[in-house]
Order: sequence, then structure tokens, then C-alpha cells
Amino acid sequence: MKMTKIEKVLAAPGLAGFYFDDQKAIKAGAKPDGFTYLDRPRINGFSAVRQPGQCVSIILILDNGQVAFGDCVSVQYSGMSGRDELFLVKKYIGIIERNVVPRLEGREISSFKSLAEEFDNLKIQGARMHTAVRYGLTQAILEAVAKIKKKTMAEVIAEEYGTQLSKMPIPIFAQTGDDRYLNADKCILKRADVLPHGLMNNVDTKLGRSGELLVKYLIWLKKRVKKLGDEAYKPIFHIDVYGTFGLVSNNDLDQIVSYIKGLEKICSPYKLRIEGPVDAGSKEAQIKILQELRKRLESKGSEVEIVADEWCNTLEDIKDFADAKAGHMLQIKMPDLGGINNSIEAVLYCKKKRIGAYLGGSCNETDKSARISVHIALATQPDQILAKPCMDVDAGLMIVCNEMNRTLALTKIK
Repeated sequence: MKMTKIEKVLAAPGLAGFYFDDQKAIKAGAKPDGFTYLDRPRINGFSAVRQPGQCVSIILILDNGQVAFGDCVSVQYSGMSGRDELFLVKKYIGIIERNVVPRLEGREISSFKSLAEEFDNLKIQGARMHTAVRYGLTQAILEAVAKIKKKTMAEVIAEEYGTQLSKMPIPIFAQTGDDRYLNADKCILKRADVLPHGLMNNVDTKLGRSGELLVKYLIWLKKRVKKLGDEAYKPIFHIDVYGTFGLVSNNDLDQIVSYIKGLEKICSPYKLRIEGPVDAGSKEAQIKILQELRKRLESKGSEVEIVADEWCNTLEDIKDFADAKAGHMLQIKMPDLGGINNSIEAVLYCKKKRIGAYLGGSCNETDKSARISVHIALATQPDQILAKPCMDVDAGLMIVCNEMNRTLALTKIK
């Protein structure tokens, strides 16, 4: 039987779904100016505090005439908390053309897992490729194998990793961005399973020096869900605070636990998740503090779930956080893990260790990477998946929801 080969590989520049933001400058109080910021950037590689997100599409043309592609993208807050540097087309498209294209053209392709692992671990001049390159390349490989086998991408993953496809939609987490009031209404009207993220990344303007601004917001959110929702609608409240609880308390866990328990009471009867309550400055310190925070909350009878994000970037990181039970749920921020094979393995490892798996990512991804994420979710069944890309609620929720329902319809008739 003739094997299908990759006949030609192309790299095309494009736009991502949001922006690259210098988180260090924003946390330090960069002054907003319309949709941008006035202050100078603080992270190497940034030319401004906010600049347009970019992507590179890797396009595989197969010798049977079929075409598959994936998008190389990086997260909004690149260059922070152990993540790779800013992914700029001008720098990386040439690297792809020199180092990826010659290695792929002429290759036989029949299995996703083996080829994805090979290129995810490929070293150029002694170092692995940027996570964004590995992310987009492995997406393209997955779609190519699915087209050759005439199966959905979810079915290919389930077949190669020995998993069961979900028969039900995976809960979708919609994020509001800075427009946390108007966009929360959108989340509620469209019955998002989890909301609103909230983007609480600044103490003075979003959290409050005593946490009073977040309290005010959650009181409003609860009232809004009751007003715009119905008795059957019971969303989970998931708030990302970017380490600001630690900033205002100097990482005093007794103070943080007391504050979180107060938030839990405010949100009841809705379940509350807090992402990134502290940023301890290193992976080891982050594991230790989230492990202790989980223990203290549980000892107080709290049912709030702590979600790990910062310093939990790679598959190995996720395994270490899961083993230590550093938090109740881990965000698998897909672009940070490089090859999508790592995201698959990460969800499966979390499930094995009985810790929550949040198949996340970034508003700065693309429609393509978001749709492929849905297939991974259906094949691995995490606790929730992020609606992405963009920050307007509507686009990301539509892309993820529709791809999920289409795929479920297709797999049910087989």
C-alpha cells in the first residue's frame, strides 16, 4: 500500500486573535491610553507594552492533493514566568523555512504521535524550537493524519492514545478581558458553563488594596447571573487574579485564606475558582505555596478551587504540580507546552492523578488552533476548555462551541 508523503511545506505570516502584552509593565502600573499603554516596555523583545499578536501558518501539501495546516502562536503574556520569548514573524518565519521545511518535505506520514514527538523534541543548534513553532507544526501533522485516515482529529487522538471520545460537550470557559461587565452579560446570555476570568491583573485598578474592587465585582456578577439567567443556569465563577492576592498580602497565606473564604460566601451558591492567587517567583516556590494554600483552604472546609497557571508551563511542570497537588486544577496553557502531543499527555496525566485539568490557552491564538484544541478536549475529556481566541466572548465561544457540536454530531453517526 502506497504511503502518503508530504510533498511541499509552506510558511505563511498572519495575525493572532489578540495582542502581546508586557505583563511586567502592566503590573507595575502602565498607564492606559485608549486600547494601548503609554509607558515603556519592560520585557526584552517588546517594542511597546501592547503590540499586535502574530502567527505563522505551517501548510502541508500532501502528494494525494490534500492540504493541512496549523498555526504557530504564542500567549498574550509572553516572556514571563518561565515562558519563551516573544514570537515575532520577522524572526521565526525564516527559522521555520530553514530548519522545518527541509526536514518535512518528502517525509511519509501515517501516524500523528510518532511524528509529533519527533519534531517536538527536535533540537536546532542544541536547543528545542520555540514553543510556538512546535505548537503549529504538530497541529498541521494532526490534521494531515486525520485527512489521510478520513477521520476527525478527535478520533485520531483517541485511537493513538487509547482514550474514549466524549459523548457530551466539554464545559466551556468564556473570558471577558478588561470589559468585565459588558462581556460578562454576553457570557451569561450565551450560557457559558464557566465565566468570566475577569483579567484582575492590577492591584490598584482591579483588585483594590484591600480586595474591595473584586468583592464589588463578584457581588455584581452574582446578581447579574440571577437577573439574566434562569433557575437551571448554574455557572462556575472562575477569576484569574495574576498573583495580586500575594502582592497585597506579601504572600501571607492566613490573610489570603480568610479573603478567599469571604469571596466564597459572596459567590454562593455558585462554585468559585481562583486562578493564580500568588506568583512566588519560581517553579519550586510556586509549587510549595499552592500546595500549602490548598491544604489550608481544605482544612477550613472551603470548597474554592485554586487553579495553577504561572510557572506551570511545560508537560514536566504539569506533572510536578500534579504530583504535589499544588492547587486543585492546573491550566494546560497549550501554546506554552509546545507540541500538542504534550497537551494531550498533560490532560491524561492530570486525570490519572485526580487533579482538575483545564485545557486552556490564550486569547492570542487563532481560529485554527482553537478548533484543534476542541478535538483534543473531546478525545481526552478535561474538566473545562477555554473559549478562544479573542477577548470579545462572542468569537471564541462561537468557534469552540460550534466545532465541538459539529464533531460530536460526526462521531455519533459512526
